[in-house]
Amino acid sequence: MNAVVISVCLMLGLSLARVNVVIALTISALVAGLVGGMSLQNTVDAFNTGLGGGAQIALSYALLGAFAVALSHSGLTTLISQKVIKSLGKEQSPSNLNRVRWMLLLSILAMAVSSQNVLPIHIAFIPILIPPLLHVMSKLHLDRRLVACVLTFGLVTTYMILPVGFGGIFLNDILLANLNSNGLNANLAQIPPAMLLPALGMITGLLFAVFVTYRKPREYKEELILQAEPEEGLNKRNIVIAVIAVLSTLATQLFTGSMIFGALIGFIIFSFSGALKHVADQDVFNQGVRMMANIGFIMISAAGFAAVVKETGDVMNLVTSLSDIIGDNKALAAFLMLIVGLLITMGIGSSFSTIPIIATIYVPLALSFGFSVPATIALVGTAAALGDAGSPASDSTLGPTAGLNADGQHDHMKDSVIPTFIHYNIPLLVFGWAAAMVL
Repeated sequence: MNAVVISVCLMLGLSLARVNVVIALTISALVAGLVGGMSLQNTVDAFNTGLGGGAQIALSYALLGAFAVALSHSGLTTLISQKVIKSLGKEQSPSNLNRVRWMLLLSILAMAVSSQNVLPIHIAFIPILIPPLLHVMSKLHLDRRLVACVLTFGLVTTYMILPVGFGGIFLNDILLANLNSNGLNANLAQIPPAMLLPALGMITGLLFAVFVTYRKPREYKEELILQAEPEEGLNKRNIVIAVIAVLSTLATQLFTGSMIFGALIGFIIFSFSGALKHVADQDVFNQGVRMMANIGFIMISAAGFAAVVKETGDVMNLVTSLSDIIGDNKALAAFLMLIVGLLITMGIGSSFSTIPIIATIYVPLALSFGFSVPATIALVGTAAALGDAGSPASDSTLGPTAGLNADGQHDHMKDSVIPTFIHYNIPLLVFGWAAAMVL
């Protein structure tokens, strides 16, 4: 009757039953407190106190959402899409087919990587960039499952190892903060090197998808493909302003270490430059906040859930019980921690929101088994990233589907979720376990 086990299983079950994750986390927090012997009032107080821990992350996402929508209205992403089409769409001769295919995949990968740090707009670029390219993909007989894997790789691997943009939020604001708040004496310089080996698992999965699983051509019904055209003409002045806003956002984030102020500066530049005069500033801001609101509320709720779990005192009881069951078998302990992380992240749908929950349990457990600081970082970071690529509710799968299914020929589960689960979660599990054992 351990409160931690019961609440995590309940949260996972509710999430897999498609109950809203925020509701699942809130209900599970109440159950954790009551099962752990706390009164209802004390449970609510602990939950409310913990909510503040996710506020900074939620605000970062809200402002990044507003910046992303403003960037899309500037025409910069449309220009990128047109340039890709112009440079690739006319070269369809058999002799150039392979070269064009590689250029297209590398262009999509570069945009996915850039969307996490250089252009911190997350998945907002996908519905803008991908639909106009579906016609080119069809001419190349390119398997869209491969494109989904390429997009997900760029979205996930980037934040795992690069501490800029969303990677700064994941590695610095969430992973490092939660590790240290649970008793691990880690520093910022230790985070990226510890996550490098798990990231190699992602690279392995991508290479397998490219050269083995989806290397064969796949046919699509070309008459169904939507060739999206920009609704507005491109304004060179707005493009210049967009570039200035992007550079200012990146520079501010690097200088202050805060994505909040970086995104704020970028949005202010758009607002006062007149680049959004054809769209009301308030509408742009509201659209962006709505786009990222779900992630923000999940993070806030996860922080409240973690606070209640800590307050019950059952974390140490769980650590003691697992240590007695597993004995001194560090290899088995690392494997079980990664498997549980996979299940939790798949249930929640966000690796960012998973860390406050699993760090509460995993840090004391890892320390009790004698894992080093880098090994503990790799365990918690990998356990959180596991499942992000294969969850039906994850942005890393929902985003690619939003672009690739513009013509109704790309199924979310069969063509995005299952391919990314197979090619990324299995290698992550293997490489994350290896990192825990060798670091």
